Amino acid sequence: MTDQPPVATQVEAPAGSQEQIHWPSLIAAIAAISAVGIAIGLGLPLLTVLLEKRGIPASLTGLNTAMAGIAAMIAAPITTKVAHSIGVANTMLWAVVIAAISALGFYYIENFWAWFPLRLVFHGAITALFILSEFWINVAAPPRKRGLVLGIYATVLSIGFALGNVIFSLVGSTGLLPFGVGASIIFLAAVPIFWARRESPDLDEKPMGHFLRYLLLVPTASFAVFVFGAVEAGGMALFPIFANYEGFSESQAGFLLSAMAVGNVIFQIPVGMISDRIRDRRKLLTSIGTIGLIGSLLLPFVTQDWRVFSVLLLVFGGAIAGLYTVGLSHLGSRFRGAELAAANAAFIFSYAVGTVVGPQAIGIGMDVVGGNGYAWTITCFFAAFVLFGLSRLFFHPLKA
Repeated sequence: MTDQPPVATQVEAPAGSQEQIHWPSLIAAIAAISAVGIAIGLGLPLLTVLLEKRGIPASLTGLNTAMAGIAAMIAAPITTKVAHSIGVANTMLWAVVIAAISALGFYYIENFWAWFPLRLVFHGAITALFILSEFWINVAAPPRKRGLVLGIYATVLSIGFALGNVIFSLVGSTGLLPFGVGASIIFLAAVPIFWARRESPDLDEKPMGHFLRYLLLVPTASFAVFVFGAVEAGGMALFPIFANYEGFSESQAGFLLSAMAVGNVIFQIPVGMISDRIRDRRKLLTSIGTIGLIGSLLLPFVTQDWRVFSVLLLVFGGAIAGLYTVGLSHLGSRFRGAELAAANAAFIFSYAVGTVVGPQAIGIGMDVVGGNGYAWTITCFFAAFVLFGLSRLFFHPLKA
């Protein structure tokens, strides 16, 4: 395994374009994925509430929700191949259409079991948008400002998720309206993509080897996004249960979870700017992992004071999301062209695996040892990553 790029990826852009910001590209990619983020923030609670109203057991609802991670794992290797054949912008436009139509399908199709393939289609299209938008942003961002740009991207995306939740609280779960709103927002993502389609990056060459090869070429970033997916998905989903173990009410748990979400938003731009000043971003990834490790170790010991608990969750939320932002920036600094697109696909694949593994592992931990199993399991994820990150820095220092 190596964090060094293959020789073919070392090609630099022309000197005159090194610090040029391609605004149409950045606006298109960030606006598109933000619209999708709003739709997901609306759709996830909407579908859960509908299944609950129909009397579907929580276990089956969870299984159906887990199809999102499986869809991402399936779509990741396919996306770059399709984009190579018909172009990045065209692939994104088709993904928008498929996602919007399948979003409406949840209203018109009432059979629960039909929702499994429908989830595969919907989240597969969403995955394609994530992979290609992040690839587009990485290509368009100036090398010395890549972390800043990706920090803005992560911040706007997080705000999009939050706005989706707000919209859900306003439109409710009755009738066609929430589905129509969600589909319309997804369709709006096509506008900036079509506007900047002539600036979309080309994938004229095929990446070298299978896309999973890139997990091993940047193992620190791959492990980081796996931990991010595991802790974000499992930590967010099971936090209300942990809070209940610690004696918090449902409303208090919601407030504390909001503190974590706020940390997710406010720390991304500063973390991105710091990453622009560090040549070996593996050091920053390992440092962020250490903050996450310390935070998870402290979780069971600060619950008696909700103010201290809130501050800890604020920092903890920022640390979790920082793994994604800096990991994505690390990819952009190591790869170019088709190699970057394939690395992005592998990055999303690793994240998807984490979203499937995390909730299961944390849930099992809580079943075995009770409430403390929540923090202990998260601690294990971060401890494993920190040890791995340190070993990579020690045994595989970045070459000049």
